[in-house]
Amino acid sequence: MRKASIGLTPECVPSLALTGLATIAFGLMDCWFMSLVFLILFWFCLHFFRDPERVTPTAPGLAISPADGKVIKVQSMPDPFTGEMRQCICIFMNVFSVHVNRAPVSSTVAAIQYHPGKYFNAAWDKASTDNERCAYSLRDSDGSLWTMVQIAGLIARRIVCRVDEGDSLHRGERYGMIKFGSRVDLYLPDDYVPAIGIGEQVFAGQTVLARKQHGNDN
Repeated sequence: MRKASIGLTPECVPSLALTGLATIAFGLMDCWFMSLVFLILFWFCLHFFRDPERVTPTAPGLAISPADGKVIKVQSMPDPFTGEMRQCICIFMNVFSVHVNRAPVSSTVAAIQYHPGKYFNAAWDKASTDNERCAYSLRDSDGSLWTMVQIAGLIARRIVCRVDEGDSLHRGERYGMIKFGSRVDLYLPDDYVPAIGIGEQVFAGQTVLARKQHGNDN
């Protein structure tokens, strides 16, 4: 049996080092107000960069959530790679969400496209085309293509990608994160249908987002 654990992402080191040292420095200077401010920021960084273990469903024909957050859209949208209309599930992450992103299905990374851009509110429609974003084309074992897009938001200023083209991912495996508030869009193949609705809270690596209509799991 695996013990429950809540780890931290590697990206936490600069933020924790800066806020931790500032807390100590202001404390040594008897500047207790500023020391308290940075202590609160240190706690916030610990909370933001947490990376809990998740129990990923293993049943066939399932796609799990790539992000923690709230489902804000379930509708047809143009795929960033092909331009064709595909069913898309959009997940908004606020600053208190876990920001580690995970693969929705077992797949191979077929292509990665990074697009520099603006920092509109990630919940807005134009965020999917105007904001800084990183799109991933994933090919599952059936040959079906999935598209997953990390979108920077109003506060987010850095998208972290931990994979390269040609890498293999298991369902629920970590592939990156977005710092400080953002959104992830998942475009489904034609043979998958959404299993959730707008307004539902989902958890990366754990919540079932879509189910296959026919055949076996990828």
